[in-house]
Amino acid sequence: MDIRFAPAGDQGSVLAKELVALRPEVILAHTAQATGALQRETRVIPIVFVNVSDPIGAGFVTNLARPGGNLTGLLQYEEGIIDKWLSFLKEIAPSLVRVALMADPRSPVHDYFVRNAKAAAASLALELVSTPVENDGDIERSLDTFARQPDGGLLLPPDATTLTHRDLVIALAARHRLPAMYAFRVFVIAGGLMYYGTDQLDMFGRTASYIDRILRGARPADLPVQGPTKYETVLNLRTAKTLGLPVPPGLLVAADEVIE
Repeated sequence: MDIRFAPAGDQGSVLAKELVALRPEVILAHTAQATGALQRETRVIPIVFVNVSDPIGAGFVTNLARPGGNLTGLLQYEEGIIDKWLSFLKEIAPSLVRVALMADPRSPVHDYFVRNAKAAAASLALELVSTPVENDGDIERSLDTFARQPDGGLLLPPDATTLTHRDLVIALAARHRLPAMYAFRVFVIAGGLMYYGTDQLDMFGRTASYIDRILRGARPADLPVQGPTKYETVLNLRTAKTLGLPVPPGLLVAADEVIE
């Protein structure tokens, strides 16, 4: 088994070339960025992706039921997840009227999340503020500006840039007393307020079954893209207390993990 990890920049394209040159029987691609880099290098070697949210919009497959090419895999999030993210935020911070959706516009799924979040925010009487960021300077300037008006909160969909700078994001959210919902569990472990998302152990276990089927002769074109089936909620009570947010009993009961 050969493993490559690209933490940032253009390394993904270089490493994708290396992997394809090895001519493996199947490749596991983690995230949309990695999947895109690999797809550009091969249309023959089977690729199973995981933690990808909009494979049709990204051009990875033509149809979820019949992918039609050399790629298939598992969705990280379906569009309805945004309703849950915003509903949880509104539940823990009832005075919320504005939400900044912060992500890197260079991400393959940036527009997908912004588009769906606008409709979801409107149904909850929330103003969605698209907040594109590409580096730590953008993050600090954007949150300093957003926090000048009251009753705001943060929504961070899956995004490599904000994940890389998560300590800064968490520190700024605390400084400006902004309740935040994160799409990665690691944010809450590091001091962020709340996470609701897919159970990663379940996702990778199901991915392994697809890899096994392909090694036994199945074609990715015939394996439907699967949606998530298990979710988890993680709540940081210490952060909630720091922000002065009383946690509703129902939300506390619903949490799979509570950090005290």
